Amino acid sequence: MLRSLLLCIALITAPAFAAKKADDGSQIQPDNYYPRVKLETSMGDIVIELDRRKAPITVNNFLRYVDKRSYEETIFHRVVPGFVVQGGGYTVDFDEKPSYPEIYNESGNGLKNSLYSVAMARQNDPHTATRQFFFNLDDNDSLDPGRNWGYTVFGAVVEGYEVVDAMGEVETEYKALLGFADAPVEPIILHKATVLPEL
Repeated sequence: MLRSLLLCIALITAPAFAAKKADDGSQIQPDNYYPRVKLETSMGDIVIELDRRKAPITVNNFLRYVDKRSYEETIFHRVVPGFVVQGGGYTVDFDEKPSYPEIYNESGNGLKNSLYSVAMARQNDPHTATRQFFFNLDDNDSLDPGRNWGYTVFGAVVEGYEVVDAMGEVETEYKALLGFADAPVEPIILHKATVLPEL
């Protein structure tokens, strides 16, 4: 009798535990290999299409930050003309945002750091990407894997190319107190990131 009761309790609670575990981004449009995210910035809107088929770990990680509204009111803190626009990690006061654990580098997935692609920023260690991402402003072959690990591309801009271009042309400065080079003089703010309905 007791064994039957314990079995019933286990069966009832199992789905609850499973639901709690799936909070890593994989639960967001789980059957959609190409989810789209709208980025509402102070310079205009950008829509990016993610490639979950080729970069599942990276896409799910990105979607988790979007789902938790963790990208809201962050800045694009690094702009290098003709190279990259990087953001997602700092508030307008340059306070670092909290991050989930580092993720595995998926740069060998066949996607290239080509113009308007979206990739993850990282430290020198290849498996240190967390939340910061960047737009490629050119075909940046040097960021692709070769003898060494590359930078994981996980999507591409599909709307708002002109906004990305404009971001790449803003005036920048060196912020000595923070040690940031190539920081926009006027902050470029990511006000909101939203997963769009499936097509």
